[in-house]
Amino acid sequence: MASRYHEVYEGWKRDPDGFWAEAAGEIDWIKPWDKVFDETLGDYGQWFAGAECNTCYNCLDRHVERGRPGQPAIIYDSPITGAKAVYSYEETLERVNAMAAVLSDQGVAKGDRVIIYMPMIPEAVMAMLACARLGAVHSVVFGGFAANELATRIDDAKPTAIIAASCGIEPGRVVTYKPLLDEAIDMSVHKPSNCFVLQREQSKAVLTDGRDHDLGVLMDEALAEGRTVSCVPVKATDPLYILYTSGTTGQPKGVVRDNGGHMVALKWSMTNIYGIEPGEVFWAASDVGWVVGHSYIVYAPLLQGATTIVFEGKPVGTPDAGVFWRVISEHNVASLFTAPTAFRAIKKEDPRGELIGDYDLAGFRSLFLAGERADPDTLQWAEDQLGVPVIDHWWQTETGWTIVGNPLGLGLLPIKHGSPTVPMPGYDVQVLDDAGHPVPAGTLGNVVVKLPLPPGCLPTLWQAPERFHKAYLDEFPGYYKTADAGVMDEDGYLFIMARTDDIINVAGHRLSTGAMEEVLASHPDVAECAVIGVVDTLKGQAPCGFAVLKAGVNRPHEEIEAELVKLVRQKIGPVAAFKLAITVERLPKTRSGKILRATMRQIADGTDVRVPATIDDPAILVEIEEALKARGLAV
Repeated sequence: MASRYHEVYEGWKRDPDGFWAEAAGEIDWIKPWDKVFDETLGDYGQWFAGAECNTCYNCLDRHVERGRPGQPAIIYDSPITGAKAVYSYEETLERVNAMAAVLSDQGVAKGDRVIIYMPMIPEAVMAMLACARLGAVHSVVFGGFAANELATRIDDAKPTAIIAASCGIEPGRVVTYKPLLDEAIDMSVHKPSNCFVLQREQSKAVLTDGRDHDLGVLMDEALAEGRTVSCVPVKATDPLYILYTSGTTGQPKGVVRDNGGHMVALKWSMTNIYGIEPGEVFWAASDVGWVVGHSYIVYAPLLQGATTIVFEGKPVGTPDAGVFWRVISEHNVASLFTAPTAFRAIKKEDPRGELIGDYDLAGFRSLFLAGERADPDTLQWAEDQLGVPVIDHWWQTETGWTIVGNPLGLGLLPIKHGSPTVPMPGYDVQVLDDAGHPVPAGTLGNVVVKLPLPPGCLPTLWQAPERFHKAYLDEFPGYYKTADAGVMDEDGYLFIMARTDDIINVAGHRLSTGAMEEVLASHPDVAECAVIGVVDTLKGQAPCGFAVLKAGVNRPHEEIEAELVKLVRQKIGPVAAFKLAITVERLPKTRSGKILRATMRQIADGTDVRVPATIDDPAILVEIEEALKARGLAV
């Protein structure tokens, strides 16, 4: 069908308040707003000021009340454990009520923070919804993070409670969470009053008297008693959650998401961007620890009255590269949303797509990719193999939903490989030079969004408004800085080319090179170091560390490099995918002492090297190139 995109986008530009007021009609409000957008509030204004609502009510209660009690809300599929389960909207609501009752009994109340440290199991989704029901602010921490990373989040969020599982399960191994949780609490200055631990049969945790509670036992009691908890009204502008994202200093940034604008934006996106109707099955193959999991495993599908899938597995190895097709076929998935990394892994294992033929994908309509740049080869492979639209789109933890995309629900625009297509309503995307001036079409520049940001985007950072301004608003006054560099062509299509800072993207996970450098620098033999992201055919980017050793260190370099890899794994976790440390004599720097990470990255990736005029000694670049060639890079 012909796309309605241009008509809809222009309608938003003409009357932003009217556009979002109409979209807000899809949400149930306890109290209507005083103003659709109040520019006097917060750091750049706030959406639906004066309104009151409850996100859990909109995700569950209203669907139970209005004809969907028996429809599946959550499908759990764990090829790692062999477990499967289906929870209807009514059953999900009963369990969320039970969990909310358990939390409330231990004093968790409106405005309190609760950290959730769980694997991909239904209870992780239910924990998020239970917090929302109580008006508590949840902060999900990905289970792969090490104890010190969890500790920094405990100290920043200051939770009254933590909800955890006893373990997570990876192919071939069990990862015990409770020792990591105990270590994090020992390390943190702030001490949560209560920890609720869901015992999994693969590894039962030892509970600490006085602090720890068996969540499963308490939920069973609450379910047997038929406990219910009323949805607590919160302001539309109150926080729903805090999600920590890597910062360039290594100190995580707590992205805040509000309640009202978040619901409006996500509900709108399900219909208009993803083309999903109530009752259909939508699968975001991500993790609840990341923003995709928050937005499109939990909240958006349930706001829409759709069915969501909680998948505890991997795209390959659980048991093979056909597991995605098995899940799509078995559960009648209409649309899949995942990272390009997943498809690179599948393509590597099954290059001719032979496993696809084993499954009936007749009901499968679309594939959405995001989280990192979707390379044209992977896009083309997916299109050829699946025969459905493969749609790249671009957004960030900070925005919570699509900045630039191709709106299937409004009718697809022509696809240009390498471009996530065009800005969505709410986003006035521009490309500026370093001085803040617009650049001509086809010219690389800083990708920014004219303020105000639309509903659903972060209003601030948790208890850090100054950092919010410095990170996002100060460099280009009147604009939100995405920290991405890109090109917009004459058709208005955006091409994202690179990060403008030193945050790298490993398999869709944004990770700070600064945090890794802090770990490397803590090694007793390391004098200075640098970490860069190098192109990786499977993960998009992979971290590569360079270490200059202290004078007088006579140990074998291979031994030290192995220790550095192990150290990053211990301090940051396996999610960092840190496998390459290289000892070098010196690092390239400017005369002012700034390490030339971008230049090192160009050498490693084999792209044109732009030698800065301020370089102190160009000969060091040759040394770096030789060190990389010895490891199979820079060739």
